[in-house]
Amino acid sequence: MSEFTLSSSAFDDGERIPEKHGHDAADVSPPLTVSGVPDEATSLALVMDDPDAVEPAGTIWDHWVVWNVPPDATLPEGWDPEADGASEGANDFGERGYGGPAPPDREHTYRFRLFALDTALDLPASADKEDLKVAMSGHVLDEAKLTGTYAP
Repeated sequence: MSEFTLSSSAFDDGERIPEKHGHDAADVSPPLTVSGVPDEATSLALVMDDPDAVEPAGTIWDHWVVWNVPPDATLPEGWDPEADGASEGANDFGERGYGGPAPPDREHTYRFRLFALDTALDLPASADKEDLKVAMSGHVLDEAKLTGTYAP
């Protein structure tokens, strides 16, 4: 069995996310490559957040919340999850969908976390990361993570 991984052709793990993926630039999601999805996975869930936002914003800032991603989905630049039958939830910009990096003060590290799940999730479009975490509880088979940095 191969290792469950998440990578991007736009940046290496721990490296700088290109400017065009930022909220104040083109605000287009980076291409993501998924490999080693567990055979028993029914769906995937993706969360992009900014743990460095706790200092300026008082919370981990959620940039992208996606669930019911097909295990064999490809996630190209500017990926439209709903075209693949997935659902996007609320981010902390008060929007649904991808909201790119937008650090207010200094370079921040952004986490892309992909979860392999043994079920599909029944969540409303208004769901946020907390709702997703509750729904995923007891259903996570594996997790893959990719990090990138972005500066204002």
